[in-house]
Amino acid sequence: MKAKNYRRVKGQAYTRKKYIKGSPPPKITKFTMGDTTRKFEYKAFLIAQKQVQLRHNALEAARVAANRVLSGKLGDDYFLRIMPYPHVILRENKMIFGAHADRLQDGMRKAFGKSIGTAARVKVNQPVIIAKVNENGIEAAKEALKRGGAKLPTSCRILIEKVSD
Repeated sequence: MKAKNYRRVKGQAYTRKKYIKGSPPPKITKFTMGDTTRKFEYKAFLIAQKQVQLRHNALEAARVAANRVLSGKLGDDYFLRIMPYPHVILRENKMIFGAHADRLQDGMRKAFGKSIGTAARVKVNQPVIIAKVNENGIEAAKEALKRGGAKLPTSCRILIEKVSD
């Protein structure tokens, strides 16, 4: 199985966990990190530039990378949130290849597939990660979002805006 096969958004989303036996839980555990109560001066957005499906392990890798940079440079003086939730359940029809494999597989007969993971569907210009920082942490937020965006299977841009209260 290659992750590349699940990037494109095609067809209807398969999300009804009520009908799915053994749907795997998403690997991403925390969606908000840092100080959740304090007010911050700036917001930094990591924005997806294409419509894509982000697998749960890619979102977790981006979260870990961004959080590591922010906590290392700012301590606890930031807020980080992963925006999309991986609802879409990905399926794979496993095939056995090799010698005498023709006796073990049925090809496309009953090829519904077993669930192998989850993904989040992201639209064009939708924010994937939001970081809130004060003025002294803008460069750290840019670096963190750049590192997090490198883990995602789409090109992203970083947008900084001042929070007006």
